[in-house]
Amino acid sequence: MCFLLVMTMFMQFKVVQKTEETNIDMMQETELRQELASWKNKYDETKEKYDETMETLTSYKEETTAESKTRETLEKELQTLEEALGRTDVEGEGVIIYLTQKKDEELGEDEEMKPIIAEDLIYIINYLKDAGAEAISINGERVVNTTYLVDVGETIKINSKYLRETTFEIKAIGNSTYLESSIFGKGGYAETLDVSGIKASCEKSNKVQISKYEGDFEIKYTEEAD
Repeated sequence: MCFLLVMTMFMQFKVVQKTEETNIDMMQETELRQELASWKNKYDETKEKYDETMETLTSYKEETTAESKTRETLEKELQTLEEALGRTDVEGEGVIIYLTQKKDEELGEDEEMKPIIAEDLIYIINYLKDAGAEAISINGERVVNTTYLVDVGETIKINSKYLRETTFEIKAIGNSTYLESSIFGKGGYAETLDVSGIKASCEKSNKVQISKYEGDFEIKYTEEAD
C-alpha cells in the first residue's frame, strides 16, 4: 500500500510539473508575441517619425536651394547693374588712346595749333561706344551714362572734375581691333585731330584697367510716370 501511495504521489507530481512547464512555455510565447507586437508598434511609430523628419528636411533643403539660387541670381543682377553703372573696377582687353598737342615743329603746312576741347573727347567716346566699348575712362575719370563734358575756360569739366592737362589718356575695354579701327581707321577721327594739331596714338592691351566711378547718381527732377 505504501508503495502504491508513493507511486501515485509521484505520478501526480510529474503531471503537475508538466502542466507548469507547459503553462510557462505558453506564457513565454505569449509574452514574446506581446513584446514583438510592442516592438513592431514602436518601429512603425519611429519609421513614421523618421519619414516625417526626412520630408521636412527635404522641404527645408529645397527651400534653401531655391533661396540660394534666388540670392545668387540677385547678386549677379546687382553685379551686372553695378558694372553698367560703372560702380566696379574692371579689367579686360581694350585700347589706350593718347592725345597730345603737337609742338610747333611737328605741325604740317596745312595744320594749325588747336587745344584739345571737350568736343574732341565726346567724339572719341561716341565712336568707342559705337564700336562696342564696355567701359571708358578719361584721365582716370570713369565715363558713365550721366557723365558730361564741357569746356570751362581753358579747362574741361568731366563729371565734377576739372581737367587742365594738355595730354589725355583715354582707356576703353572691348574688342581692341574694333576700338582701334573706330578712331584710327581710314577717314577716322584721328585724321581730323591730326589736322587740328593734335597727335593721337593707340596702344592695344589685354589688361586695360579702369577704375570705378566715385561720384553720386543724384536724380532731382525725374519721377516714375503714373
